[in-house]
Amino acid sequence: MPPVLTPEKPKAAARFQQLVASDKRYKILEVHIKKFQHRQDALIEVLHKAQELFGYLENDVLRYVAAQLKLPTSRVYGVATFYHYFTLKPQGEHTCVVCLGTACYVKGANHILAAIAERTHIKPGETTPDNKLSLLTARCIGACGIAPAVVYDGKVAPKQTPADTLTRINDWI
Repeated sequence: MPPVLTPEKPKAAARFQQLVASDKRYKILEVHIKKFQHRQDALIEVLHKAQELFGYLENDVLRYVAAQLKLPTSRVYGVATFYHYFTLKPQGEHTCVVCLGTACYVKGANHILAAIAERTHIKPGETTPDNKLSLLTARCIGACGIAPAVVYDGKVAPKQTPADTLTRINDWI
């Protein structure tokens, strides 16, 4: 028998049931949660699956996961915002992640970031209005030997300059 969703308010329980009934992604997520037997220590794995299914972790998804794992929503939100992999906003068709670790920063990552922001008119954490490009930053990607590094659609590019980066993103926007 599946666990009963018991959020704090009855209206929220009804809303969850509507979401689950109307969106097959919730059903897939529910199966994934059952695979982990609703264990609270499976939170990160469940969030990974949720982001894979939905593209990002919207508030309803976070609340649903919290209810299913019987965790406070604040804990689920805290984990989702702590780890760089998770995103709470829809991402663009392409992503550009500028590493701002010490080695990358010293070698000019801040200039790369400024050039991208000037060209696209978006700040880190934002997506262009046409949803073509999301600009993100990372504290460190562990590629200090090839600094400054930029990650384009999941692929690390070494020793980038502002000109290199603008050439790459101009193809996208």
